[in-house]
Amino acid sequence: MLGSIAKAIFGSSNDRYVKSLDKIVRAIAAFEPEMQALSDEELQGQTAKLRAQLEAGKTLDDILPEAFATCREASRRVLGMRHFDVQMIGGIVLHRGEIAEMRTGEGKTLVATLASYLNAIEGKGVHVVTVNDYLAKRDAEWMGQIHRFLGLTVGVIVPNMNEYERRQAYEADITYATNNELGFDYLRDNMKHERSQMVHRPFNFAVVDEVDSILIDEARTPLIISGPTDDKSELYVSVDAVVKQIDPSLYEADEKTKNISLTEDGVEWVERKLEDAGLLIGSNLYDVENTMVVHHLDQALKANVMFKRDIDYIVKDGKVVIIDEFTGRMMDGRRWSNGLHQAVEAKEGVQIEPENQTMASITFQNYFRMYPKLSGMTGTAATEAPEFFDIYKMNVVTIPTNVPVQRVDEEDEFYKNTQDKFQAIAKLIRERYDTGQPVLVGTVSIEKSELLSEFLNKEGVKHSVLNARFHEMEAHIVAQAGRLGAVTIATNMAGRGTDIQLGGNAEFRIEDELRDVPEGPEREAGIARIKAEVAEEKAKVLAAGGLCVIGTERHESRRIDNQLRGRSGRQGDPGLSKFYLCLEDDLLRIFGPDTLFARMMNSNLADGEAIGSRWLSKAIETAQKKVEARNYDVRKQVVEYDNVMNDQRKVIYEQRADIMDAEAVDDVVLDMRQDTINAIVGDACPPGSYPEQWNVPALAGRLAEVVGLEPPLDAWMSEDGLEPEIIEERIAAMAEEKMAAKLATIDPASWRNLEKSVLLERLDHHWKEHLATLDALRQVVFLRAYAQKTPINEYKQEAFGLFEKMLEAIREDVTRILMTSEIRMTSPEDFQLPELPDFLTSHIDPLTGDDDARVVPAGQLFGTFTPPMAGSGAPAPAGTNPYAGMEISRNAPCPCGSGQKYKHCHGALA
Repeated sequence: MLGSIAKAIFGSSNDRYVKSLDKIVRAIAAFEPEMQALSDEELQGQTAKLRAQLEAGKTLDDILPEAFATCREASRRVLGMRHFDVQMIGGIVLHRGEIAEMRTGEGKTLVATLASYLNAIEGKGVHVVTVNDYLAKRDAEWMGQIHRFLGLTVGVIVPNMNEYERRQAYEADITYATNNELGFDYLRDNMKHERSQMVHRPFNFAVVDEVDSILIDEARTPLIISGPTDDKSELYVSVDAVVKQIDPSLYEADEKTKNISLTEDGVEWVERKLEDAGLLIGSNLYDVENTMVVHHLDQALKANVMFKRDIDYIVKDGKVVIIDEFTGRMMDGRRWSNGLHQAVEAKEGVQIEPENQTMASITFQNYFRMYPKLSGMTGTAATEAPEFFDIYKMNVVTIPTNVPVQRVDEEDEFYKNTQDKFQAIAKLIRERYDTGQPVLVGTVSIEKSELLSEFLNKEGVKHSVLNARFHEMEAHIVAQAGRLGAVTIATNMAGRGTDIQLGGNAEFRIEDELRDVPEGPEREAGIARIKAEVAEEKAKVLAAGGLCVIGTERHESRRIDNQLRGRSGRQGDPGLSKFYLCLEDDLLRIFGPDTLFARMMNSNLADGEAIGSRWLSKAIETAQKKVEARNYDVRKQVVEYDNVMNDQRKVIYEQRADIMDAEAVDDVVLDMRQDTINAIVGDACPPGSYPEQWNVPALAGRLAEVVGLEPPLDAWMSEDGLEPEIIEERIAAMAEEKMAAKLATIDPASWRNLEKSVLLERLDHHWKEHLATLDALRQVVFLRAYAQKTPINEYKQEAFGLFEKMLEAIREDVTRILMTSEIRMTSPEDFQLPELPDFLTSHIDPLTGDDDARVVPAGQLFGTFTPPMAGSGAPAPAGTNPYAGMEISRNAPCPCGSGQKYKHCHGALA
């Protein structure tokens, strides 16, 4: 009560914060007359002037008013758009690393130019992140006009660009890109073998558009780069043979969740069988060394007990084909993950296709937290404010609208079933359609869109159906959703990022209708005609009540509902929004069929009858809050597990970078050799033990295998006062002597290349194997809960132990290869970098459920640039090198696309 009174008198903390920014807005306005008086050349010179002020010791905050005023004037001259004061507030919020919540139509895209221009003056690079490729290209071209006018360079990252083009885009002052492309480029960079092949610059500042979609929705699923694994067919077959012998009394099955677990007797029985088959390390199934075996056992149990032939899958042409549980259709080309498909193939005795193994992975949470300064903007963030602060340490600031909102949000209407609900929606749309009022309908699935489309066809209503997959085409349709009589059905709000203007979008109409009309009087007349038609149509739409937004059901998140509502009532336009619900909606089924709410509706509502109630709307909102909390827990758990891997990922990637940057890595190799020798001696001669207890034969065998040495151990053992440290020193001296003799016959430059190559190759190999083990560990660690242990704590502990073992294995492998291999070196010029296999990039779309997996040829890691002058991949004309001055590795493929290395093609001329 007291809080409400205080809020009414003093305003909320958000209101007070926004009010405190007025002083800066006034300082920006004070520069406006000065900027307007400048010529174009003088205004363009502002960037150099501001950069000089930074070099003289001023901070970005010091130059903010002048920089924002410069950007505002450039926008007015180039685009004919002058930033409103509320947009200036949004720009300040972005610059401070916070989230600007601005209503739809308030010009967020233009707001981003303020913070990106100011921060780009430093020259450290700014990333503007968008939700799809179309928006990245559109904004780079559209808003990029302002930045280019002011002397900054602008780049854009889209799929299918080669390495050279990507590096050029990242070198730009401001780079527009999608979150997926940025994340995959980061992962790919850390799979390369030379610093010159990497495309990313050090992280500096990012502005994330639709920040709730990218940092909340898409953060549920990580980015994954995967490649082919070693053939494990024999392991699948061996484990399957054991599982086929298990008696049903030895396991407990839950058909609802398709989970299965062994009883205590079952564990003992399986341990004996796996031991007999030689598949178990030690005698305990749940030792960390047996993680992979437990994972395969778990999948084999599911395959044999839970997955039924001709129900869950069929065997067709010697292949296991999944059957969709909802439609009953065969899903050719789809495969179960985590080795389950291979386990079913082993069960059926068909050829086992290799798994794809994770080669690199990162969550969006951990990717974006690498930026020293991160900001974002969206129309809906307030409901997720606690999560933004907990995960990203970003505050949400709600920016007031430029003009008061006039949209009317009507109460929800409830129906008994989907049929009644859709009939009511179709009837309302028909009424609005007849008056000419444009209607935008939001659905949660493609199936619901198609169902509503059938109802509208019966009503004779002409409409468009979009499903959030074809971004560019749908942006053009959504842009015209405000035209007279337009009816648009959009799944998961297709075309986000596109403004719906009443009467239609003149720019899009000009682009669509006059695409083939050349510059001249005819085109000018066409533009004038379209603008006049849009103005006339807008007046009619305003008279009809503006845009009517209809929601066909409540989403599990209030934020998605608010996004849909926000499409109406932009910039003070009139509008209407209303949601229709029924008992068959996913969200309402959370209440269950036996609740008081459901019984009341079933008993009191006749077919086709509706009720609307503020109390019911509140109940729905409460349900949404519960689902939001559950989804937050899911995302939090994803972060908790990835944080464990992230700490290890940072160590590995930093080591890779240090190796690539180093002129020579002989000191690292020496330390590894010393540590390996100490570990071998320590295993055979434990500290504090007597010489009689030492395992001398094992020591001799390990030294011969790993270091390639045969020291006189028997002679040494006869010495008095012999200590393990003395043995370590003598073996290290012998190893040093052997290495010196080897180096005397080898070219030093070639040897340096070899050491770096071996280090990186072994590091990558063991990291890849470590990721696979962690994946398997995560699948089974939840079983520890049965022993009253916290799974995440167990995962941290086991993952740390596995990481230590991985580092030991890397040290030993590098030592063994360099010490025992027979080296036949060629000249450094002919040194070959290791070949990378083709790999798969994937990220599950949280809204559509689609996997945007894409096979990327290994060559694309290093790029093949086709120059404008040729493109045929033909040898260079005599005496020319169009790539002179570019930082191209001599061992990278030539940018001309010839397929040869740069040093053997255009680089041979340099």
